[in-house]
Amino acid sequence: MKWLKILEDYQFYLKIEKGLAKNSIVSYSRDVKKLISYLEENDITISPVAITDETIQQFVYSVSKNINARSQARLISGIRNFFNYLVFEDYRKENPTDLIESPKIGKKLPDTLSTEEIDLLIDAIDLSEPQGERNRTILETLYSCGLRVSELTNLKLSDLFFDEGFIRVIGKGNKQRFVPINLQTQKYISLYIDTIRIHLEIQKGFEDTVFLNRRGKSLTRVMIYTIIKNLAIKVGIRKKISPHTFRHSFATHLLERGADLRAIQQMLGHESITTTEIYMHLDKRFLKEVVNKFHPRK
Repeated sequence: MKWLKILEDYQFYLKIEKGLAKNSIVSYSRDVKKLISYLEENDITISPVAITDETIQQFVYSVSKNINARSQARLISGIRNFFNYLVFEDYRKENPTDLIESPKIGKKLPDTLSTEEIDLLIDAIDLSEPQGERNRTILETLYSCGLRVSELTNLKLSDLFFDEGFIRVIGKGNKQRFVPINLQTQKYISLYIDTIRIHLEIQKGFEDTVFLNRRGKSLTRVMIYTIIKNLAIKVGIRKKISPHTFRHSFATHLLERGADLRAIQQMLGHESITTTEIYMHLDKRFLKEVVNKFHPRK
């Protein structure tokens, strides 16, 4: 069995069976390619079916010299998923990475913006520029709906159900969910569509895309990141923020105001409640308030 052939089959499996996005498939493939490169560089001729845990451990040890613990853990996870696929397809009876331990790492939580900081960023947008109205709408939508940046860039006009008060979101694994959208954000989106977007020369294939660049095509993740980064510099916010910071702030602010954790899980599109819990870096003051308010023996 050839490495590159089985890698190609694995990529097809990730796309069709698992429904992963292109970026995720590239990331998983990169981990396997690193293993293949290691074998080639060290003249190790062994197939994916025959490779042992000792060889993979040597590979991990070699790579770990140049990467931090978090990157090492992610690499091991990527390799483990590849061999899980081989077991699933009955190419192997066991996963050679099962005995390889990942380094212990703490949960890294992104910075959270306060409501005042979010208002500061939005107020700093120059609405006199053609893209100003669009950028304000983007930030309002990220924060009010808790979207991933890819979900925002892929949002369609046909996903807007304003009469019902929801938008349809296609998340990870091509999974669909409906997220509530408040009236103010609906107003901003409608204003952008009716006064800015309508004047763009929209390119073929992007007729249904909500947020467009000046050339009438979909915005990229990098463009959204750049918009936010430049605004943060403009207003003097020194936190390390990104589009995901708005999603994190959305979840945190809802929880701090008493929202149910499982309701937040549904809105974020998390398959597991434990994924949602990592957003909830609650301080002791808030925990005390929760106990005082809800515990029957308060």
